[in-house]
Amino acid sequence: MTEFSFAPATREAAKARIGLQGPAGSGKTKTALRLAKGLAQGGPIGLADTERGSALKYAIVPGKPELGGHEFGHLPMDRHDPRDLIKVVRAAEQANLAVLIVDSWSHFWNGRGGLLEIVEEAGSAKGAGGTFGGWRTGNPIEQEMLDALLNFRGHLIVTMRTKGDYVIEGKKVTKVGVKAVQRDGAEYELDVVMDMVEGTATVTKTRYEPLNGQIIHHPGEDVAELILEQLGQGVDPVQAIVDELVAKGLTYERALELHARAKARNLLTAGHMHPVSGAPTTLGELILEYGTAVKAPATPVTTTPDAPSNSSGSEEYTGPSAHSLADAEASAPAVRSTPPTPPTDAPSPPVTAPQMRMMHALFNKLDVKGREDRLHATALIIGRPIGSANELTLAEAKDLLDTLTNYSERDNAPDEFAAMVQGLADAAARTTTPSAA
Repeated sequence: MTEFSFAPATREAAKARIGLQGPAGSGKTKTALRLAKGLAQGGPIGLADTERGSALKYAIVPGKPELGGHEFGHLPMDRHDPRDLIKVVRAAEQANLAVLIVDSWSHFWNGRGGLLEIVEEAGSAKGAGGTFGGWRTGNPIEQEMLDALLNFRGHLIVTMRTKGDYVIEGKKVTKVGVKAVQRDGAEYELDVVMDMVEGTATVTKTRYEPLNGQIIHHPGEDVAELILEQLGQGVDPVQAIVDELVAKGLTYERALELHARAKARNLLTAGHMHPVSGAPTTLGELILEYGTAVKAPATPVTTTPDAPSNSSGSEEYTGPSAHSLADAEASAPAVRSTPPTPPTDAPSPPVTAPQMRMMHALFNKLDVKGREDRLHATALIIGRPIGSANELTLAEAKDLLDTLTNYSERDNAPDEFAAMVQGLADAAARTTTPSAA
């Protein structure tokens, strides 16, 4: 039997890899922060700043919300050794950043202490063989940097400076466009590359069909939502298992199957919020808890459950399965006999990423494309104002999805949904407007 095997291809919880390139002042940093806000969905954002603190101009001013600004962690970098960038990625993972921005990636190519400087220094050593020999030192460092960036667990946005690119034919010099200050072909490592000019982005490379060839003025959260929608076409494997665990009709046999699936995909230690209490836990602990809660007591037998037999004439084993949750019990410290009841003062669990992706898809189906229109409809359906879909609770998100799904299945879905939203708005206006004397 071959030692290699193929598994079904999915787009499970993929993360965005975005490059913004342009000259100084083209809007790369501001655009990176706007995109990051949409991609983070309320999670933390970090920015590694090689531009002498220029990103701080976009930070929030305490006590002056009218000035706007973005919330992000700031890390100034005066030295640009690619090995330092690897350490930054590790720190971002330890901080559980949802989005890491490298502003700018170009400095790690030609900045002080950057890759070109490392290559030049290595090649100038006695017997090193010049620049060609210097790349024997530089290539592995660059590859380690790329591996760290592209394997970062969150979304990644890098900015790159550009310069004019020229072709010399005889005595004629022709400008043929712009070239990123980075190794040739670096853009092929990214999912999306946008050329920035005065805040306007032209998508020059993308793996996401809806963005192909787009010219976007001040790209921000709407573009981020589109990218998340494309990434969300796959299935979050952890959330899919949790959804089955909490569904009505869970059996012990099904819990065993879910445990086997999670173990086969190395997901037992994956972190997740408890669907009832909202406390941090792991998938293995959840499977153990919910599986044990539905486990029926076994009828006494003289044979072991792992090898049931009735050959001795004893009472037949009627337990739930010939398997056990032994592996699950090893993966979690304790179990509850029934799913826990949250304390009355416990915070409501927040909306999940799969719910957010489903909302986005259903709103599109109902032809509600604008962010403000979506928030307006959401607020009317759940009965309270919100500034972002990230503010929804798990229960509110379920109610919203039920309503969106209901209307999306109708023959004249967009019009009927719009009429329903208008009816809610009219009813709300009547309750807030005092009656005439």
